[in-house]
Order: sequence, then structure tokens, then C-alpha cells
Amino acid sequence: MKHTYDESKIKTLSSLEHIRLRTGMYIGRLGDGSNLDDGIYILLKEVIDNSIDEYIMGFGNKIVIQIADHTVKVRDYGRGIPLGKLEECVSTINTGAKYNDEVFQFSVGLNGVGTKAVNALSSRFRVVSIREGKYRELVFERGRLKTNKTGKKPDEGDGTYVEFIPDEEIFGDYEYFPEFIEERLWNYACLNKGLTLSFNGKKFISKNGLYDLLYSEIGDHTLYGIAYYTTDHMEFAFTHTETYGETYFSFVNGQYTSDGGTHQSAFREGLLKGVNEFYKKNFSGVDVREGVAGAISVKLQNPVFESQTKNKLGNTEIRGWIVSEVRSGIVDFLHKNREAAKKLEDKIVRNEKLRKELNVVRKEAKEAAKKIALKIPNLKDCKHHLGDKKGEESTIFITEGASASGSMVSCRDVYTQAIFSLRGKPENVYGKNRTAIYKNEELFNLMMALGIENDVEDLRYARIVIATDADYDGFHIRNLMLTFFLNFFEELVVSGRVFILETPLFRVRNKKETLYCYSLKERDEALEKISGAEVTRFKGLGEISPKEFGQFIGKDMRIVPVGVKSIKLVPETLDFYMGKNTPKRRDFIMENLI
Repeated sequence: MKHTYDESKIKTLSSLEHIRLRTGMYIGRLGDGSNLDDGIYILLKEVIDNSIDEYIMGFGNKIVIQIADHTVKVRDYGRGIPLGKLEECVSTINTGAKYNDEVFQFSVGLNGVGTKAVNALSSRFRVVSIREGKYRELVFERGRLKTNKTGKKPDEGDGTYVEFIPDEEIFGDYEYFPEFIEERLWNYACLNKGLTLSFNGKKFISKNGLYDLLYSEIGDHTLYGIAYYTTDHMEFAFTHTETYGETYFSFVNGQYTSDGGTHQSAFREGLLKGVNEFYKKNFSGVDVREGVAGAISVKLQNPVFESQTKNKLGNTEIRGWIVSEVRSGIVDFLHKNREAAKKLEDKIVRNEKLRKELNVVRKEAKEAAKKIALKIPNLKDCKHHLGDKKGEESTIFITEGASASGSMVSCRDVYTQAIFSLRGKPENVYGKNRTAIYKNEELFNLMMALGIENDVEDLRYARIVIATDADYDGFHIRNLMLTFFLNFFEELVVSGRVFILETPLFRVRNKKETLYCYSLKERDEALEKISGAEVTRFKGLGEISPKEFGQFIGKDMRIVPVGVKSIKLVPETLDFYMGKNTPKRRDFIMENLI
């Protein structure tokens, strides 16, 4: 059948229609609230960002947030949106004062889209602006104006009140998780010293800025006290720990840039230059930055982000002054803190020694592996990798045994899905140094498959998905894999690259219908729904036929992100579960035996 392509087929969408039809362009993913990056949190963020911008410009030091069921309320005490332009500011794309540098110098919401997207994607959106005793109130439903009131509120302080309900037509069944909101509000408080944020009665306020943020993340597990530096346009804090790799928390105009960018790489460069200038040495960047934990925040008039969700900063012209300021801040700190300077120098020298030892082991491992980088055993690679056009869709599944990987290999998408098959239980690497990877063929192969031998930034896949059986052995292998990543490549977990694959435990079917169930509750509900059904319990991934398996790693794939609430908890958690078998752990096992 041929379709006619003529003038009648060309459509022009209103901005409201476009936002609702192409949601991902404006707020990234949809989700159900179980992930920090899900759309409902982006809606909340867009509203709070406007209130933060008011505080940055010197107006209003308090923001009150309330969430009950699906209704979100945000009240700030800034200047309030000009009453005559209130409707345009919340419903017309590319309208706002953020384009005017005299009014907003360091704004996050530079594209005039944020509040409009919230309005368009809410089943109900109410905004009230109060200025000098007068107010204007608008109520919208799915972006369309329903009521418009004006009047006087002489007893209320200036500011803006926004109330919205994310539209179930767009987001489906969703739920706000308080811990995700609290994490974001704590970041806001640390980035805006003196600002009080209140969420359902709980207050967030920081006196020491990024120092507080970094301390809350790493605690007392440091080699020396946290260094802190601040100017009008930049703030940073850093220290070293005994962990591997580098950990950074970077921000631009209060926006968390989870994928870093120019400001983060300039900070890394400035750190190296400052250290070498102070010690009058030529240490290598790898040795200086191994074990570093840092936080950096910059304020820019015209930030350029690499996506609408603002995860990575692209401005290149800022590199020079950031490198220079960080360098001088580092030199100043080391001059004033001689004990910290001595501990840092010892750490760098130790890193250098370990790296040289590692190079010897690395050379031996590579000779033994013979061209392992060209043909990695147990890896079925895919066509696209990070850095390619479709690289952000790439996934590597780490499976146990040949039977599980066999089912996946035959039904995977060869363009974006790779499989790495473990041959058994990997080694427990808790407490071991990096040479353990080179002495263990399987872990070495995995590291090479991921491309992270020299730097985690060389990661070849957007997502690392651990896919093990839903039994005790499978859970043990999952824990061993998480120990491997948290011990040596913590940054991958912190940056949200590691996931757990959920596969069905049961198949409930009769001759007409088949349902796959991921829990006992889902199984019982399916049995009520399907009459005369037979139940199959899947003991392992290998028991699911390739024909069935395709749907579980397709567009409806269920994966759970591995999150770290605070990196300071990682050492003690790993020690408890993966360290020596202490009486405390034995008691825990006995209490939790089923």
C-alpha cells in the first residue's frame, strides 16, 4: 500500500502539543519515580531552579516544598514573576527574563522551557505570583488556561507559588521517593550557603558550602582534612582517600553535571599543576589524582550544555581561568597546611610505586594473554560503543555460565547489546590491590572488554548490566561483581553506569494467555486473572528459551540502577558482607535465614 506524501501531511504542532508528544526532548526519560533521573523529579527541579535563581540574584532566602500523594507545592520568597507577563512566562516557549543578563546573571534555566514543560505535562498546574501586595493566580489543565484571577494580598511576602500534579496520561503509575528529593535539596543547600530549603517540614541548610557536601559524601575516611576554596565565580573542595580512581561532584550554576565537562577536566588539570608547582616536581596526573575526591561549582553567564537535561558542560573558553584559579588555590592550601602537604606527597609517591609494580604485572599478563585486546574470550561484542552515534544505547550484560549467555546471545540486538559470560564464581577482590585483576584471567578479560584499564572515561558501553540467576549462587555472583566495581572502579557505580537485570521468576499461562511474573505477589495476581493456568518456576536464566528471553532484554527490559547513597558507607558495607567472617556477620546470617 502506498502512502501519499503531499502538503496535507505536513503538520505544525503548538509548543504545548510538541512538549506532550516529544516529552523526552524536554525532560529526558519518563520513568515511574524509582530513579533519580525520572521525569517527575525533573519537573520538580525545573520549578525549584527558578526559585534558586532568585536567591542567587539576592532575593528570598527560603524555599518551602511540600509533596502529598501526587500534588507538588513550591513557594519561594523572591521577587515574584511580573504579574502582567505571568501567563506568557509559564505557557509560552522562549519567554522569560533569563535572556536578560541584567536580571539573571547566573541562571540554570536559560532556554525559557522549564516551567512551560511542567505546565504542559501536568494534569493541573496552578501558579500564583505576589508582588507588592498584589497577586495574580492562573490555573491550567494539561497546559490549557482555565482560570485567571487578580487581587490583593497585603499580608503575604513577595514571591512565587507553584502547585502541580504530573499527568498520569504521560507518566502512568508513578510515586515520589522522598530520599531522592532530599539528596537533591541537600546539594542545593550546599551550593547556596545561607539558603534554607524546607521539604515536608524537614530543613536543609549549609554553612560551609561544598565543604559540607564533600564531607557528607566521604566522611572521615580521608588522608588529610578537606581543602576548601571559594571566590565569586568558583568554589571547590577536595581531599584524598585510600580508594581507587577519582570521584567528582561537579556543578554549573547549581546544576549537577553528572557527566562532568570542561569545568571538571579543568579542575583536574589545575590540581596537577598546583601540586607540581608546590613540590617543584613533575609527578604524573595518574599518581596525583589516584584516590582524589573533589567537588567543584562554577557560575557562568552563558553555560552551554551538551543536552537538554544539562548533564555535561561544553564551554571551552572557561578552561584557562579555572585551571589558573584551581592551581593557585591548591598551592595556597599546601603552603598553609604543611601536615596535609606531607601526607599528600607520601600518597603520590606510594601511588607512583604501586603503578610501577602494576606495570610489571600488566606486562606479564598481556604477554600471557597474547592479543587478548583483539579477541577477548567470553565476549560477544556489539557494533556500537560509547562515542559512536548510537553509543548511548549500548549495553553489556555480564552473565553467569554458557547456558544463560546462550539464551541471550541468540535474541540480543547485535548492534547495541554485548554479552560477557563468566565461567563460574569470580574471585572476591575485597581488600586487594589492582594487581589482583592482572593475576585473575577472568577479571582481566572483563576489564579489557569494558575498556577501562587506563581510565574509566574510556568505558565502551553506556550501561553495564549484571544478569545472574535469581537464586543464592546468582546473588553471590552479583555481590562479587559489585565488589569488583566498588573496589576498583567506584566511579562507574557513582555515575550510574551499573545495573541489575530483573528477569521473571514465574511463567503463568493457559492455552490463550501467558503472563510473566517477577515476584510471588505478581504470580498470585496472575493466577487470579488466568483460569486453569499452569505455573513454571524459572530456576535460572538458561531455562528461559531464546524465543521468550528477547522480550526481557528488549524495550520493556527491567533494570535496577545500582546506587550509592554515600561513598563513605562503601568500605564498611563491603567489609561487612565481603570481608572476614566475623561473629557480627554470623549473627546477621542466623537472624536472616529463611
